[in-house]
Amino acid sequence: MNALARVLHEIKADVAAARDRDPAAQGVSTVEILVSWAGVQALLAHRVAHALREAGVPIAPRCIAYCARAVTGVEIHPAARIGGEFFIDHGSGVVIGETAEIGDRVTLYQGVTLGGTGFQRGKRHPTLGDNVTVGSGAKLLGPIAVGDGAKIGANTVVVEDVPPDSTVVGNPGHPVKVEGRPVQGPDADWIHLPDPIAEAIKTLSARIAEVERRLAELDGGEDGNGDGDAELSPRTGRSSAGG
Repeated sequence: MNALARVLHEIKADVAAARDRDPAAQGVSTVEILVSWAGVQALLAHRVAHALREAGVPIAPRCIAYCARAVTGVEIHPAARIGGEFFIDHGSGVVIGETAEIGDRVTLYQGVTLGGTGFQRGKRHPTLGDNVTVGSGAKLLGPIAVGDGAKIGANTVVVEDVPPDSTVVGNPGHPVKVEGRPVQGPDADWIHLPDPIAEAIKTLSARIAEVERRLAELDGGEDGNGDGDAELSPRTGRSSAGG
């Protein structure tokens, strides 16, 4: 009975999280969310499968996880530990491995993988702290730790620990800042995040241009600022994130 009460409480919190974080869920009834939100359905199935596994019930947890994957496109291993108020937006393509651990108030977007990096046994999947947001298509691989309040940009590949309250982008992922500060808030502009690789190339290009200018001065020739120089500039324009 205690397990059933806990599962019902978790499902109620998950539905509230969907209504709170998905603009499309505003004004939608609980019943409609339960029957038409794939991420919520996958999580509901996982709550039941995980409780059965913890109770030592054989076969049924994996069967539930298999059926949930077939229906929702979300694969969550029954052994994965997931905290309260968890939300998967859209859901399709999300994979959460056996030893993954997820804190409270975490949000995953479609295509996210919390996976392993090899065939080793034991702890081999990521651990996410509280209030973590992971963007579409991001891959978090191995037994890494993602600190509380961290944000992972879309299509980022993370293979090392992520500090709390930081934003990580790129492949491999690197912590970045915007205007000297980490990107903050649930509505962070995922489109215009800085690219650390592009920034490094821009810095290198500027240094090469300076060397060419000095060589040109020594040779008594042109200043080296020919038409071949290309300037890297940040992307501008309207953001699909609403910016």
